[in-house]
Amino acid sequence: MLPAFAAFAFFVVASTMSTAQTPGAPPPAAPPPLFATTKIADNVYVFRYGGYQSMFVVTPEGVIATDPIAYLRPQAAQTYIDEIRKITRAPIKYLVYSHHHYDHIAGGKPFKDAGASVIAHKNARAKLEALKYPDVVLPDMVVDQHSTIELGGTRVDLIYVGRNHSDNSLVMLLPKEKILFAVDFIPVQAVMFRDMPDGFLPDWFDSLDRVLALDFTTLIPGHPGPGGRMGTKDDVRAVKEYLTDLSNATRELANQGKCFDEAMKTLKLPKYESWTSYGTYLQGNIERFCEYWGWGI
Repeated sequence: MLPAFAAFAFFVVASTMSTAQTPGAPPPAAPPPLFATTKIADNVYVFRYGGYQSMFVVTPEGVIATDPIAYLRPQAAQTYIDEIRKITRAPIKYLVYSHHHYDHIAGGKPFKDAGASVIAHKNARAKLEALKYPDVVLPDMVVDQHSTIELGGTRVDLIYVGRNHSDNSLVMLLPKEKILFAVDFIPVQAVMFRDMPDGFLPDWFDSLDRVLALDFTTLIPGHPGPGGRMGTKDDVRAVKEYLTDLSNATRELANQGKCFDEAMKTLKLPKYESWTSYGTYLQGNIERFCEYWGWGI
């Protein structure tokens, strides 16, 4: 009879050998690479760095780039340019800001140094001039309601669809390719960030309706959807439905005097449990609607 310790050691070795010989669960998937560039159409690409992504358009006469996405990581901007250079040596003519939040537009200096003109909504430039964040290049050109870039046979419409995640979000529509680039206010199968900072209610709903009226089939969001997928108009409708359900449920609780803490603790929306950040940010989303329905702000 083996001593107790020896018997335990024998069990461990035997178990290990058994495990090694018996097919088990597949190994966990490798994490995605830090950055990637994906071709979406003949001349349209998505550059992803970490959990952020931007669109760039290649034409014979130059490149139209968007959001540098280099906040607190300056190497991302140069990586972005290097990825463009793998595809074309044409000059980078324009850099378009989706909105003024630093996490998407910091790091534009290498684009400016490469000769790009920076474009943003007029409200974005006003905010950036006041904030003076050192790693954001101020816009050279501004858009009010609508503007168009035509370069090398490609057209990109810059459209202001009203207040939503900010008061200066521009969407970028390629009418021929039916592609829309829209950042942060139309997440793909994800709840909104925290308590929807800098968000405007009820304007957000109108903004989504204005997006739905545009002619596009592919939505490029500022953050990848589940599995890295792009979006469609159905994803825009889903966001509106989520916000509507959240608004109605929060309003009912506010009318019962249950905003803020009780609503944030008890309100659940199981229909959206599978969405990214549901468990992390739903309470913050409730808090924002409690502010609106409970306090009128």
